[in-house]
Order: sequence, then C-alpha cells, then structure tokens
Amino acid sequence: MTDESNGAATQAPQVKMSVLAQYVRDMSFENIVAQKGLQTADITPEMQVQVSLDARKRQVEHQYEVITKFRITATNKSTETPLYLLEVDYGGVFHIEGVPEEQLHPFLMIECPRLLFPFVRRIVSDVSRDGGFPPLNLETVDFLALYRAELARRAEAQKTAEPRVS
Repeated sequence: MTDESNGAATQAPQVKMSVLAQYVRDMSFENIVAQKGLQTADITPEMQVQVSLDARKRQVEHQYEVITKFRITATNKSTETPLYLLEVDYGGVFHIEGVPEEQLHPFLMIECPRLLFPFVRRIVSDVSRDGGFPPLNLETVDFLALYRAELARRAEAQKTAEPRVS
C-alpha cells in the first residue's frame, strides 16, 4: 500500500450505528369476521399492505427515532368482504455517528427500517395467527424503492404547487 491510500482511508468518516431501543408505539387489530359472526369456511384472504415511515432527531446528541407504520387490510378474495385490519407503528431509537449530513435522511429512512423490519414481520405474523387467520408473513419491503418513490412524489407535488409565470 502507498501512503496515499492510507491517507484516504483515514479521511473517510467511520459510521457508527447502534439500536438503543425497539418498541410497539401503537397497534390495532380489528377482526371483522369475529365482530360480524361471519363463517370462515370459504375464506381466501387477499392482502393490501401500506407502509409509511417517519424519523426525527431526539434531544440527545446523535440519537434518532424512526417509526415504521404498517397498515394491512385483508379482504376475502371471492366476496371482497373485509376480514381484518391490522395497524402497527413500530419504532426504534438509534445512535448514529459519522454519517454526513446530506446522507443522514436517506440513512434514517432506508437503513434503520431495514433493521426494524424482521421484528415487525414477526409481530404481524403472530397477531394475524392469534386473530384466527393464517399467519401473514410479510414480503421484504424495499425501503430504497419506497424512499425514491416518496422523493418523486414530493418533486411532482412541488411542481404542481408552484405558480406558473406567463
């Protein structure tokens, strides 16, 4: 190795991240089948999953809170009647150092939810099973694609909100 490569390696910031806490901030499971006394013999669930994210800086230096929000609606495929609604807000508190300021937002909205996702998946599976339905094993969420889609949506909204000068 040359001296130049050693110098370049020491200039790059060392990213340090640790998960300080994880928790269910809010959860709701509405079993519509049980509430209405419907028969479950011919049920073929069809799922609609919505995911949203939120992140904020905490008062302690280098600490951030990231919330993943899942809204899962199950309907009977053949009759399109609702079966259940599951909403989970799952949070994590992270200690993050060494991430450049311009990269912090994508880091919080992509990397942190990736770490939380396996725990949310397990909660969703357990709650759906305990509610009397087949356990729902969520497919892996592509948080990078979700982040890019949100950036595109915001850019489009900003274009339509800007007044046009003639």
